[in-house]
Amino acid sequence: MTSVSRTFTVSAAPATVLDYLADFTNAEEWDPGTQKCTRNDAGPVVVGASWHNVSKIMGTTTELEYTLKTRTDEQIVLVGRNKSATSIDSITVRAADGGSEITYHVDLEMHGAAKLATPAMKLVFEKLANDTEKQMTEVLNRLPA
Repeated sequence: MTSVSRTFTVSAAPATVLDYLADFTNAEEWDPGTQKCTRNDAGPVVVGASWHNVSKIMGTTTELEYTLKTRTDEQIVLVGRNKSATSIDSITVRAADGGSEITYHVDLEMHGAAKLATPAMKLVFEKLANDTEKQMTEVLNRLPA
C-alpha cells in the first residue's frame, strides 16, 4: 500500500472548506490529476453520494468510482475504486489561526498485477501530493474566510 499525507493551513473557515471538499466534483479545481469528475446521483452531498472521476497521472488515464463514506464536522472520507486500485482519501479540517488546518491523507492499494507498480507509485504519489497541496491551498484561499 502507498500512503501520502500533507498538513497545511488556509484562510477559509473549516465549515466552508468541508462543504467545498465534500462535493468531489470540485476535485477538477483542486486536484492536479483530475480531468473530469461528475456526480453519479443528485441531491445533497451526504454519506453515500458518488462520483465518476477521470484522472491522468504520469500520462496514464484512469477512472475510479468514488463514494463519500464519512462526513463529520471535522472530516470527510472518500473511497475510490476500480479493478486495479482502491484509493481512500481522508481529509481532516480543524480551526487554526482564523482559518483552517487541513490534513490530506491518501492510502492507495493496488490490486492484481498492478501491485507490481506499488514501489513506483509511492514516488509518483509523493510528487502528486506536493502538487495537490499547492493547488488545493490556492483554491481554498479563494473561498470566503
